[in-house]
Amino acid sequence: MSSPDPQPARRLTIARAMSEALAQEMDRDPSVLVMGEDIGKLGGVFGTTQGLLDRFGPERVRDTPISETAFIGAAVGMAASGLRPVVELMFVDFFGVCMDAIYNLAAKQCYFSGGQVHCPMVLMSSVGGGYGDAGQHSQCLYATFGHLPGLKVVIPSNATDAKGLMLSAIRDDNPVVFLFHKGLQGMGWLGTVQRSITDVPAGEHLVPIGEAKVAREGRDLTIIGWGHTLHVALDAAAELDAAGVDAEVVDLRTIAPLDRAAILASVRKTGRLLVVDDDYLSCGVAGEIIASVCEAGISLRAPPVRIAHPDIPIPFSPALEHFLLPSAAQVVAAATAMFERAPA
Repeated sequence: MSSPDPQPARRLTIARAMSEALAQEMDRDPSVLVMGEDIGKLGGVFGTTQGLLDRFGPERVRDTPISETAFIGAAVGMAASGLRPVVELMFVDFFGVCMDAIYNLAAKQCYFSGGQVHCPMVLMSSVGGGYGDAGQHSQCLYATFGHLPGLKVVIPSNATDAKGLMLSAIRDDNPVVFLFHKGLQGMGWLGTVQRSITDVPAGEHLVPIGEAKVAREGRDLTIIGWGHTLHVALDAAAELDAAGVDAEVVDLRTIAPLDRAAILASVRKTGRLLVVDDDYLSCGVAGEIIASVCEAGISLRAPPVRIAHPDIPIPFSPALEHFLLPSAAQVVAAATAMFERAPA
C-alpha cells in the first residue's frame, strides 16, 4: 500500500513525478546525487531531472561526458563509498557499453562482499519504440535486466506509481533499474498516453518494489501488462467489455522481483491468461509469467497467449515499426480467439 499523504494530489506527467521524487529525496538525504548525459541544464532529454540543477547545483547534478562506461562505473564506486547516486542511461540500448559495471559490479557487489558492501544506486533509462528511431534507440530489454541476480527492475505505467517507485528505488540499499517508456513521459515532442497523467500526492508517497496491482477488475480473462503495454491492455479490455468479455488487467509495475502471487491469484479467478510485452518474444518476461502459471498447476480454460515484439531488430520505417508493436487490436483478436476455442 502507498503511504498516506494529507496534502491534495496534483495531476502530473511521469516526467514531472520523477523530477519531484528526485528533488524530495535530495532535500531529505544529502547523499543523493544525480548524474548522466544532458541531465543538468537541459533537465534530461526525457524530462527526468527538470529544475534540479538550479536547486541543487552542479556538485549534486552532474552532466557527464558521452561515456556510459565511465559514469556508470563511477556511480558504482560512489554507492560503495556511502553515496546514493541516481544515474541516467539516456537510452536502454546503450547498456551494452557499460554492462560490466552494471552486472559484474553493481549487481554482484553485495554478494561478493558477503553483505558488507551495498550498492544503493538507481539506474534510470528510457525504453520503447514508435518514433522511427530504429534498432539503436527503440528497444525495451526488460528481460535482460530481470534475468540478472542482484538487480531489482521497475517500470511505472502512470505518474503516481512513478513517484512512489522512484522514492522506493532511491531508498533501497541495492541497485534498482528504473525503466520509463518514452510514450508515457508527457513530453510534448513525444506525445503521451493521457491515462498515464495521474493525481500524485505532493509529499511522502512510497510504492513497494515487487508488488503488482489490479488496474481493472474482471472475471473472464487476465491480461497482464506493464509500462506502455498496461495501457494497451486497458484499451483492449474496454473493447472486449463491449463484446461481453469481462477482462481483468494486472499492472506488473515490477519485473524483478516478479509478483507471482498477484499473477496466480488473478489467473485462478479468470482461468485465462494473455500477456502483452513490447520486448522481444523469445526468453522474455511474458514467457516467464506464463511458465510461472503453468508450473503452479492452474487449470486453464484455454492455452495462455503472449503478444510481444518479434525476434527481429526494430525497423526504422514507421510503417513497419508500428505494424510490429503490440496493439489493442492484437490483444482483442487473441482474446476473441481464446473464447472461440472449445473448453479445455
